[in-house]
Amino acid sequence: MTKVAIVYHSGYGHTAVLADKIAEGVRDAGQTPVLLKIENAAQDFASIIEQITAADAVVFGAPTYMGDVSGVFKVFADATAGVFFTGAWKDKLAAGFTNSHSFAGDKGHALESLTILAAQHGMNWVNLGLAPPGVTAAERGPDTLNRVGSFIGLAAQSDNASPEITPPAGDRETARLFGVRIAEAAVRWTRGAQPALSEAA
Repeated sequence: MTKVAIVYHSGYGHTAVLADKIAEGVRDAGQTPVLLKIENAAQDFASIIEQITAADAVVFGAPTYMGDVSGVFKVFADATAGVFFTGAWKDKLAAGFTNSHSFAGDKGHALESLTILAAQHGMNWVNLGLAPPGVTAAERGPDTLNRVGSFIGLAAQSDNASPEITPPAGDRETARLFGVRIAEAAVRWTRGAQPALSEAA
């Protein structure tokens, strides 16, 4: 089975909801999600890095704080420098997700940071692949898929309330569909690589 690592930091539990829904989507696609929660900036990241290295694809996730990924996630990103120098993640598939209170909140910048992290490792990026709703702002409700209108990755919006109720249903379903997309892409990618690896041997 194809393994998809989902490595994320969640300050208040809302980003964790998205990670869980992405994992659900990976399972719905018949593949294996590996949830890797970053607890704090002082932890040892060796195990997380090893599990990403063993996975076929990785999804990076962090809340958007002050227009970028959280500081805790950035510490993890910096800790992957050793992998950068070995090229161990080169040609893996990668994707990303973020969440914040605002509908904009410069979430795009946070997603760009995740794409740059993946690009520096030589990874191949999987975008959201889900068009924003073709409806007026008045019709855009909490059940709408991709209601924030992101393309580069998953962007969700949460109110200042319990993660049991926010982000809303539309964002959660968007995350699940993103998990399905990433898992299916990873299956195609790894199957396509097999003949090339056999020929190279």
